[in-house]
Amino acid sequence: MRILVTGNMGYVGPVLVRHLRSVMPNAELIGYDSGFFAHCLTGAEQLPERLLDAQYFGDVRSLPDALLRGADAVIQLAAVSNDPMGLRFEQVTAEINHRAAVDIARRAVAAGVRRVVFASSCSMYGFAAGGPRSETDPLNPLTAYARSKVDTEAQLAALDLADSVVTSLRFSTACGMSDRLRLDLVLNDFVACAVATGEITVLSDGTPWRPLIEVRDMARAIEWALVRDARDAGAYVAVNVGSDEWNYQVKDLAEAVAAAVPGTRTSINTSAPPDRRSYRVDFSLYRRIAPEHQPQVSLAQAIEGLKDGMTRMGFRDPAFRSSPFMRLKVLEKHTADGRLDAALRWIGE
Repeated sequence: MRILVTGNMGYVGPVLVRHLRSVMPNAELIGYDSGFFAHCLTGAEQLPERLLDAQYFGDVRSLPDALLRGADAVIQLAAVSNDPMGLRFEQVTAEINHRAAVDIARRAVAAGVRRVVFASSCSMYGFAAGGPRSETDPLNPLTAYARSKVDTEAQLAALDLADSVVTSLRFSTACGMSDRLRLDLVLNDFVACAVATGEITVLSDGTPWRPLIEVRDMARAIEWALVRDARDAGAYVAVNVGSDEWNYQVKDLAEAVAAAVPGTRTSINTSAPPDRRSYRVDFSLYRRIAPEHQPQVSLAQAIEGLKDGMTRMGFRDPAFRSSPFMRLKVLEKHTADGRLDAALRWIGE
């Protein structure tokens, strides 16, 4: 199986590539990435891309046709990957997360690629009062990032798929250790606070709901999308990926981290304005159609993995929210140093 992974040099990519190499040892794995975060290695003992058969560098807005020819599967991880970046680079977010993703999917199907996997997001539920949201409930995207996922899914659902199988994985909020760790994710942030300062600072009032998923379980879901039987859910499906047990209020996550890192205090900004993003998610469809690929990592294991990983790194930066561990800070440094232009294209290419 020849598998092309776009955006493989981010947070999820190294974990995904390691997983695929383990469960599909004979697969030909090819990476394609802009390289924005290639240097953001965090405690890696070897370059994660060593497990690939080939690594190409380039912009997904101009992915070469040659990389699609002969591919059996395309996994689309490439994205402007969170709300702060989407706010700072709103037009680029639409170009990369939406238009480029749809263009690649359309060209992949035309080239005979049998499997297309799109990394979507549960953030499209935005603010959702009441019970957990299922795939048939109304969407309420509140940010450029969430809107880009909604717009892409709408066009993927309308594609003429021929013999291809396309899967949109609506991932819960990611967490867990990676060879390119991000700390602009809620659980990762809390563990970093505990390890570096002994105090978890919750910037909201702690009441918003978030569904979470550990990055290794994201990799298992992508594996499922590569092998799933189209008869179970159709040639195209958009599915919430996570587990009911991982719907947490932010304050509960802070308390779980504090319990796992002895001596940690928590500080919650009870006077903060309400966080507009708060939603619980129903994962019953994923349980039904992917019974062999359900999440396996517990919250306690995710926290322990982050704590151990940061300890190995010697992480002690109390100012990490202004550091390269935040993806927006990396992009801002590239642009300030004249390497990237305002459209997030490398200058001189």
